[in-house]
Amino acid sequence: MVNKNMMRQAQQLQARLAKAQEEIETQRVEASAGGGAVKAVATGKQTIESIVIDPGAVDPDDVELLQDMILAAVNEALGKSQAMANEKIGALTGGLKIPGM
Repeated sequence: MVNKNMMRQAQQLQARLAKAQEEIETQRVEASAGGGAVKAVATGKQTIESIVIDPGAVDPDDVELLQDMILAAVNEALGKSQAMANEKIGALTGGLKIPGM
């Protein structure tokens, strides 16, 4: 009886985790740098979906600054995406680290 109950609970958790994973993959987070001069959007899959650069941020004499802003926006967007995924999965697992999640 206990084993069947534990198995049912494990299956329910697995189903909730799969649903959460699907939801995470559809989520988007945005980050910006340089006061909004560069914006990056990341997906829940930890990929960059888009980068928008304000034309005023493009200075041919200071390409390094633009590169730094792009890196900052991308890294922040990926960090937000990872945090969002960890929060959603952590809420279901009670903070347990599950391989592959």
